[in-house]
Amino acid sequence: MPKENTSKELKDIPFSVLDLAPIIEGGTAAESFRYSLQLAQKAEEWGFNRYWVAEHHSMPGIASSATSVVIGYIASGTENIRVGSGGIMLPNHPPLVIAEQFGSLESMYPGRIDLGLGRAPGTDHITSRALRRDVKVNGENFPEQVAELRGYLDPSLEPYQLNVHAVPGEGLTIPIWLLGSSGFSARLAGELGLPFSFASHFAAENTLPALDIYRTHFQPSQVLDEPYVMLGANVIIADSEEKANMLATSQQQQFLSLVRGKPGRLQPPVDDINALMTDYERLAIKDKLNSSMVGTPSLVKEKLQSFLDDTGADEIIVNSQIFDHHDRLRSYELLAGIIKE
Repeated sequence: MPKENTSKELKDIPFSVLDLAPIIEGGTAAESFRYSLQLAQKAEEWGFNRYWVAEHHSMPGIASSATSVVIGYIASGTENIRVGSGGIMLPNHPPLVIAEQFGSLESMYPGRIDLGLGRAPGTDHITSRALRRDVKVNGENFPEQVAELRGYLDPSLEPYQLNVHAVPGEGLTIPIWLLGSSGFSARLAGELGLPFSFASHFAAENTLPALDIYRTHFQPSQVLDEPYVMLGANVIIADSEEKANMLATSQQQQFLSLVRGKPGRLQPPVDDINALMTDYERLAIKDKLNSSMVGTPSLVKEKLQSFLDDTGADEIIVNSQIFDHHDRLRSYELLAGIIKE
């Protein structure tokens, strides 16, 4: 795919935060939520555009399973930064419930709530069955679920739903994003004229094909006149390259646990990550974390600019799975400095 918008510089686009509310080894969910709020407050201070949390279930190291509740907590402790879901896994929920939850959030924090929607379960098959109860509900009917949800917020889109009302929710303007790690949601977002967020932080190899699909199929809508893409990126910055590489081993261990089918809490960094895994596991992790940007501010700035040149992203949302809370804050602080240069 040809490069687009290669004239963009980092200072020309917004940067946002993706938080998985990590529960660290030896820590608690309560501690995780406090740290997330502190990070959101600092992100607001440093000029980040939005702060999204993600829905995952049955994951010992992720505290954001009740995503709407966490969004309300973050929004209540901040003033201006947009807060939303990256994302709500819609097949896990009745669309009416999500319309009501986000209608409530928008009513409490007007003009600050985003609703990002994904079609993956955000968990394993057993937990997915426990969540959905009806095993026939799956990602295949995601377009119908999106249409139903949008209809509750704007009944003119789906007139047959006029006898069911999302209160609060109906008539409110809540930006809806489609999220994806392949071409399915890319095409749907383009056809609906909605903004699209791609999970390039763990599906780097699919990024350019998905962007091509989205931009090729984009149809102008009441929401957007032209495509708008936000891309995920794993970014870990420290004052020295050695420390940054060491901090990154916590995230590598997290992906290693997923490769082994044994998700756990976020582990402290280690000196030699290669000693913990086989050659096969090393390749699997490298494939998943191919878009990670780790190093000093100057090195990460070069990597981010190259990423922007290749993709023409309109916004970048950053995930930083770092064990120590102060190191995580420092990483985002250094990132903010890069952006403002």
